[in-house]
Amino acid sequence: MMTTNAAQNAPILTVDGVPLKTQLHRAERLNRFKSLALIAPLAIFLVLVFVMPLVAMLKKSVDNPEVHDALPKTSAAISAWDGKGLPAENVYASLIADLQIAYDNQTMGDLGKRLNTELPGYRSLVNKTARALPLDPKPASVKAALLELDERWGDPSYWQVIRRNASPYTSYYLLASLDHKVDEQGQIVKAEPEQAIYLDVFARTLWMSFVVTILCLVFSYPVAYLLATLPTRKSNLLMICVLLPFWTSVLVRVAAWIVLLQSGGLINSFLISLGIIDQPLQLVFNRVGVYISMVHILMPFMILPIYSVMKGISPTYLRAAISLGSHPFSAFWKVYFPQTVAGVAAGGLLVFIMSIGYYITPALLGSPNDQMVSYFVAFYTNTTINWGMATALGGLLFGATLILYIVYSWLVGANRLRLG
Repeated sequence: MMTTNAAQNAPILTVDGVPLKTQLHRAERLNRFKSLALIAPLAIFLVLVFVMPLVAMLKKSVDNPEVHDALPKTSAAISAWDGKGLPAENVYASLIADLQIAYDNQTMGDLGKRLNTELPGYRSLVNKTARALPLDPKPASVKAALLELDERWGDPSYWQVIRRNASPYTSYYLLASLDHKVDEQGQIVKAEPEQAIYLDVFARTLWMSFVVTILCLVFSYPVAYLLATLPTRKSNLLMICVLLPFWTSVLVRVAAWIVLLQSGGLINSFLISLGIIDQPLQLVFNRVGVYISMVHILMPFMILPIYSVMKGISPTYLRAAISLGSHPFSAFWKVYFPQTVAGVAAGGLLVFIMSIGYYITPALLGSPNDQMVSYFVAFYTNTTINWGMATALGGLLFGATLILYIVYSWLVGANRLRLG
């Protein structure tokens, strides 16, 4: 009996004398390695052309090399200053030495621009000081010579700007994007009302994107239902109409809407000819025109996900509910609509994410009060060449998109668990 049990518990061996379980584990590891080797080129490609450039751009939102690189001695010396009163004599001497080198190396432009961003008038001060070098400290010290050259060097706020920017990294751009700043005591405080615009811009962007998403859903759901229920021939014709905008440039479509919506355009002329209105409606260069154009452009991105889900729903469910005595609307709402929630969520997320990054449509069809975050990203990128603010705003927009995607994934996962 014991011999029989021992024989049953003995491991099964392969022809090579290796236990079968060990051989299976080896084969599994080999297959996993082959799979990783197959996707490795794609993963490396994505890291090189997508992840690394994205990280490099986002890093610019905290990069602050101008002051640190142009004034290295001053940055090191001013670190011992507590920010109260005026810095010590060695800080003044370090500033003179750094400005002389920066002036000779022609790096004063970036330095003055960065300092002027935080304190207007700083560019003229450093340029004036650099042109006056070398100073002759006929008074008691270099500090006295600088004060004699320009009394602003006796204002602690100018030195506090250098002290805040002595590090190669800064939170200035991110805080400015959230309407906050670091005060003279190093505390994070709200920006002045005349400078606090970006939170309103983010709120406007999210609200306009939400409205566009809801309008797209309202108009797209019936179209998707028709696509899923019409006979094949009619459905294909309607699908061509849905996909036709994909073959037309967004810029061309926006220009077409300007022609249609302007005061002397076709829509106003048609309404006046019918006697519905006496004066042309203001449909362009305001939020109404932005909504109309964005909904028209983004509707296909809402229709297609909903249609793909509806196509897999059997019509017998709805007919069975009606045959059992349910009202057609009640049957649709309680039986059919819940099965399309996944398509509605996917289409809504896609449209909302695309909406928050829109630039061309609000820029051409909207007023200054209708511009979204992307407008300011383009402004800082193309006009003022302020990469810090551009990447800070873009990074916050990117973060909002990631949060939306995480929430969507969580909702989909919770829904699957509930259905399971």
